[in-house]
Amino acid sequence: MNEIEIVEILLVEDSATDAEMTIRSLKRRGLANQLVWVRDGAEALEFIYCSGPYSSRRNGHPKLVLLDLKMPKVNGIEVLQRLKSDESTRAIPVVMLTSSAEESDVVKSYQLGVNSYLVKPVDFGEFTEAVAQMGLYWAVLNRVAGHAS
Repeated sequence: MNEIEIVEILLVEDSATDAEMTIRSLKRRGLANQLVWVRDGAEALEFIYCSGPYSSRRNGHPKLVLLDLKMPKVNGIEVLQRLKSDESTRAIPVVMLTSSAEESDVVKSYQLGVNSYLVKPVDFGEFTEAVAQMGLYWAVLNRVAGHAS
């Protein structure tokens, strides 16, 4: 790796099953090589801000954060609020990848600056295709400030 540790995708997901399906979907498109999976919002913030167990990690923000909404410790809304209110992390694209189709969750996420809100399809085939398409767009096609193409 370079001087800065390159993490393309940070997956924040407390469900091992959903994380495994997401990772498998991204791997099928060659998008999981530089993916890190953390299991709750507190761990996500420690990773992004290089604190706690990640204090020795070289600072390098992910190119994309896939964020579940309902998690223990620190929920997705709290993580989103922290990232979008901080000048150093505001530009990181954040995609809510959640089972919640609640209008209030969608509205709150967009009010806080989420870049996209994707409700996890129940059907496995639809889920893998949706994740693969989302990953392709956000991790490959989308241009992010501070990342060379």
